[in-house]
Amino acid sequence: MNSNFLKRQSGLSRRHRRVRAKVSGTAARPRLCITRSNANMYVQVIDDVARKTLCGASTLGPEFKETGKKAATVEGAYALGEIIAKKAVALKLEEVVFDRGGNLYHGRVKAVAEGARSAGLKF
Repeated sequence: MNSNFLKRQSGLSRRHRRVRAKVSGTAARPRLCITRSNANMYVQVIDDVARKTLCGASTLGPEFKETGKKAATVEGAYALGEIIAKKAVALKLEEVVFDRGGNLYHGRVKAVAEGARSAGLKF
């Protein structure tokens, strides 16, 4: 393995552990968790107390494909945020805690948050 890759991965996991030490989802206020790769994004709404994923969406899913956006762009991330917010609101979830997954709140991660807020989620 490339040593730069390992450094990046260990830094990401270290940051994610630090974020998760402070952020936890409950039934009243579940956690909106983002996982980002170079090509795709995955978003889940999780109740950590019951250890259940309440809903999820990704750039590989059929709802996202219908938007016609590209997966690895800020516009695609914004659309993904809107999709997950609509699913959460359909489950009567209006407030969540945001888990950026160790990534910087910048670019695609920020776009998912803004898209979710525009579609009705509060955090």
